[in-house]
Amino acid sequence: MSVLAGCSGAAEQDAEPSASPSVGASEKVESAGTVGGAGSACLLPVGFDLAAEWKAEAIDGSTADAGRASPADEDMAALLRQGPVSLVCEIDAKPAGHLGFLRVFTGEAGKKDADARAVLEAFVTAQNGAEKAKYSTFEAGGLAGAEVEYLATSELLDEAKQESAFAVVTPDGPVVVHLGGADTEEHQDMVPAFELARKTLHTV
Repeated sequence: MSVLAGCSGAAEQDAEPSASPSVGASEKVESAGTVGGAGSACLLPVGFDLAAEWKAEAIDGSTADAGRASPADEDMAALLRQGPVSLVCEIDAKPAGHLGFLRVFTGEAGKKDADARAVLEAFVTAQNGAEKAKYSTFEAGGLAGAEVEYLATSELLDEAKQESAFAVVTPDGPVVVHLGGADTEEHQDMVPAFELARKTLHTV
């Protein structure tokens, strides 16, 4: 599993709120179950629909108690962290024929100054090679969120590829949903599943 971490001076730009979908989102994608609620593969502060054949799996060790964690637990927690949030759920696209994941990150509740845009900016800034970030806003399921599209340099391919993420802040803390992909083409093929998650987002 590859988890994105590090520091970067990602360029930040604002985009006007828009109802127009991201690249590839005009394609139809079938909803097949949900994730986030009780009884689903990952227990999250939010729930959303999964695209057909995408498989969700909870990430062990992401919520280790820092006060009692062993050095190995602390190392794992650091590996899973990106900015203010930590990886708790990974949704694999391989069964649907794509190379990539939807990854869900959550953070601590109770920070009074936390908002979706600030959380998302910190998330992108913490990723090595992130640049040309374009932010916008959205609303879904009674939640006000922030969305970003940006480029990230692949360490394996040594070339920039498109990535996307959105964030909301809930009473239980912030949530970031990130879509990567092996390359930009794979990313664009998976955007409909990402848009399905965003459009069906709701608290649980």
